[in-house]
Amino acid sequence: MKKITYIDEVEIKNKTVLLRVDFNVSLNTDYTISNDARIRQSLPTINYLLKNNNRLVIISHLGRPKGIDKKFSLKVVADKLKEYLPGFKISLAENVEEAKQKKEKIVILENIRFFPKEKDFSTIFAKQLSSLGDVYVNDAFGVCHRSDTSVIGPPVFIPSYGGLLLKKELVMISKITHNPKKPIVAIIGGAKVSTKVGLINKLIKIVDYLIIGGGLANTFVNAQGHEIGTSFCEYEAVQQARKLLSLVKKGRALIVLPVDAVVAKSKNDKEHEVKKIDNISPEESIFDIGPETKAQIGGILAKAKTIIWNGPVGYFENPAFKEGTDFIYYSIAQNTDAVSIVGGGDTLAAISKKEYLDKITHISTGGGAMLELIEKGTLPGIEALKK
Repeated sequence: MKKITYIDEVEIKNKTVLLRVDFNVSLNTDYTISNDARIRQSLPTINYLLKNNNRLVIISHLGRPKGIDKKFSLKVVADKLKEYLPGFKISLAENVEEAKQKKEKIVILENIRFFPKEKDFSTIFAKQLSSLGDVYVNDAFGVCHRSDTSVIGPPVFIPSYGGLLLKKELVMISKITHNPKKPIVAIIGGAKVSTKVGLINKLIKIVDYLIIGGGLANTFVNAQGHEIGTSFCEYEAVQQARKLLSLVKKGRALIVLPVDAVVAKSKNDKEHEVKKIDNISPEESIFDIGPETKAQIGGILAKAKTIIWNGPVGYFENPAFKEGTDFIYYSIAQNTDAVSIVGGGDTLAAISKKEYLDKITHISTGGGAMLELIEKGTLPGIEALKK
């Protein structure tokens, strides 16, 4: 059977390693780094390869630039990496040719999404990238659900391995997909039902409770026949939501939706009140779950043995509407009997400054990748590494 070989299962010494990482860190409004967790999580792989006298050519993306956009230059990442690796020379290369000319121990290729052929798969670009290394290592779990050139291209042309972070992610997520302890609870937030239909379909077959929050819940609440005022709602997906709710009646997972909500006229309001879900007026919007919903969720999470969480349940950017998301986080952290896996960029942003992070079994670097792996069992980036 084909499988991934990881860097700690083989000797890689005195080579130039083309290393795909996920340094897509969250940025402040002035484009400085607000949270460098993704850099820190790749350090074990980087240090392991450097210890064996390898030279590194690092590839990553940052943000969603449309073509070359200096606001998303990896210079800030290179500068941060220098703080963690003070004994090594690190330089940034604008393009593949420049990366070939450089002699430093660590070369970072400029934001891979500045290259048009990254998102639009190209065999020629894959060959050019492969020419930068003797071997390829993928440590970027967060992009393994994409068929980008730097993710699936180099394994065709040079020997390829999984990094230590990739290994950790796959081991931890397999705890949920292979014989998880019951009851299993999944909390899914975010906005759009249409992008999560496949996932919800899969989850209602494997979990005992599916808690739905955030903008996602509004579409389901509307599908139940409730008016939701000016709340975000994907009206074109209401029919799909109804269908998913009807599936549950066939003895599958219990879907848990808000029974009350924190409402306001706008997301920036400081004035807000708690309303029952069937009592929201036409000019109000839902921005968080209410106390009754929290109590219901708290009871479910307290007895869970396996917990998957992706997506805040309210507009946490405004402190007035972050209590629901905070409540879920602390409920998970307090349940020390459960295997808990948390992922997704917004979720990580919501919990990044919290205490008790060590009480979460695994904080995944990839939200979309984590969910797609649970839904489909594999990812393009994982398949590319299998030999």
